[in-house]
Amino acid sequence: MSDNSSTRMTRRGFALTALAGAGVTAACGNGVGNSNAATIDARVNATLNHMYSQYPNTRTLADKAAGMLVMPLVTEAGFVFGGAYGRGALRINDVTVDYYATYKGNAGIQIGAQQYAHVLFFMTQDALADFRRSQGWAAGADAEFVIMNEGESLRADTNTLTSPVLAVVFAQAGLRVGATLEGTKYTRIIP
Repeated sequence: MSDNSSTRMTRRGFALTALAGAGVTAACGNGVGNSNAATIDARVNATLNHMYSQYPNTRTLADKAAGMLVMPLVTEAGFVFGGAYGRGALRINDVTVDYYATYKGNAGIQIGAQQYAHVLFFMTQDALADFRRSQGWAAGADAEFVIMNEGESLRADTNTLTSPVLAVVFAQAGLRVGATLEGTKYTRIIP
């Protein structure tokens, strides 16, 4: 019994260590302790400039959007258990109105780490209002992806442009393939 019990403790300890390691990795990549508003805004500006230069048609989306949530750097890591973390800003008419953190947790067969940026375009006032009212908005099926991988061109057809929320995921780097926003939660923060 002691062998079996110690094995369980070791597995549990290993899982907790892996989860803590993922959190530490995420925290290191996102400037924890250096989260003032000016830093976040500078990262948001750089991210938007990069997105507009890589995908010029996103400027048209930005002009039509009621608001944009810009997440300059999301770090995702996992080994059996995983998580993601990042911080960004909600912009309306090119002005920051709120700051947000994004969190994601998952379990399953996974290993690796990656970083990516993403922008959510709220294409209607109702979608923007729902996001701002929520205590913790979760990305799901209502977000239509128009760019998901580096090297893709903007996918925008008549159906896409009528979606209330459009997502652009770009600047991916790391050992995991494919960033997804499914299950990602956004919460308002005070930097």
